[in-house]
Amino acid sequence: MLIKRDFYINGAWVAPLNGTDHHVIDPSTEEPCATISLGGSEDADAAVAAAKAALPGWMHADPAERIALVEKLITAYEARADDLAEAMSAEMGAPIDMARSSQAGAGTWHLKNFVKDAKGFQFNRPLGDHAPGDRIIYEPVGVAALITPWNWPMNQVTLKVGAAAIAGCTMVLKPSEESPLNAMIFAELMDEVGFPAGVFNLVNGDGVGVGTALSGHKDVDMVSFTGSSRAGTLISKNAADTLKRVHLELGGKGANLIFEDADEKAVKRGVLHMMNNTGQSCNAPSRMLVQRGIYDRVVDEAAAVADKVSVGPASESGRHIGPVVNEVQWNKIQGLIEKGISEGAKLVAGGPGRPEGFNKGFYVRPTVFADVTNDMTIAREEIFGPVLSIIPFETEEEAVEIANDTPYGLTNYVQTQDTGRANRLATQLRSGMVEMNGTSRAAGSPFGGMKQSGNGREGGGWGIEDFLEVKSVSGWAAE
Repeated sequence: MLIKRDFYINGAWVAPLNGTDHHVIDPSTEEPCATISLGGSEDADAAVAAAKAALPGWMHADPAERIALVEKLITAYEARADDLAEAMSAEMGAPIDMARSSQAGAGTWHLKNFVKDAKGFQFNRPLGDHAPGDRIIYEPVGVAALITPWNWPMNQVTLKVGAAAIAGCTMVLKPSEESPLNAMIFAELMDEVGFPAGVFNLVNGDGVGVGTALSGHKDVDMVSFTGSSRAGTLISKNAADTLKRVHLELGGKGANLIFEDADEKAVKRGVLHMMNNTGQSCNAPSRMLVQRGIYDRVVDEAAAVADKVSVGPASESGRHIGPVVNEVQWNKIQGLIEKGISEGAKLVAGGPGRPEGFNKGFYVRPTVFADVTNDMTIAREEIFGPVLSIIPFETEEEAVEIANDTPYGLTNYVQTQDTGRANRLATQLRSGMVEMNGTSRAAGSPFGGMKQSGNGREGGGWGIEDFLEVKSVSGWAAE
């Protein structure tokens, strides 16, 4: 079993000051695959002190130097992409092929997009032709605490670290204790490519310990957190006393609006998107809203697609879905499936318990409920598992009303060939993102939500701006 107890602080791997052992569990087998240390407030203090000391030199470095180091990081990352994929597959259950293509691949994608946008970013620019002596200077927020989740580990680590590094922030990363191994490899890469000591630090820990210490720390200027809305609320309260900036990328309960004129692949696309990563994505289209005229056909098709989704160990090659991350999540999902049944939703695929042939591992049956109403628990709560709820609607106006009737506002989806309707819905749906007819958002597009899905944006130029303060200067002398 892998032993990785040390933390990366001030350019060196160091033993924890007050660490306790924690087993990282392989959800495919329910067996430990590694032992790490969970740190405490003293470890957080040491990492923050290193980041604070490194801030003056890093924030005043030429942005071109910071961009060049991120370019070197991309090369190093690509060389160890397989190591990153294997770590994520073992610790959080992503099937190995998906871990290589999507989980590890997301990191390269985001880092390259940051470099592209950064090269055209004006960190010091004139206010406008009307005020030649006025300047707008973008400078780093300062020391940033980065708290990342287990479900898309490298996706979130690179979205935060890449943007913070280019902006000129120094940082302390606390990855999820459920999936820390990939982040420790990433720390090795940051060291390898030559980021100055203290610019990047990593401390493992849980939310109650290190997470709380960082989010309330007087010398942390910003917290960027991805995780549950419940945890986001706690972080916001803890950060309030120091008035630090808080960026939150939280949960979702996305609606996928399927109209009678939707293309023939819309239903299959929606079900498979829901099941991707075993349903453990905040932007999953977990509520399928279907126009009444095609409702029965869509229910049958969605059930048939779900029935064909295979489940298997993360270590095996193939297009199956893996387990959910741990026993706590498995039990939560099982409880919500049972709740859907007891509240009267019609189970048309999957259901409680493990899939046939599995008596171990945190595997969930790909599940579809029909005849769901938007007041049912399965339509209100983020399940974070491979469970789809199908809700009928009559009119466009009713579809918008149902879609917006949620505390969340991350991603909604529209399936229609009526371009006027599609554009109307894009403006009426209350979410940070809207994807239409299976078209993915382009490189550098901002990711983030509204309402209880959080605030701030990640990715591309918007992601870099989230780690920057705007300084207004008058009387700037021409050089």
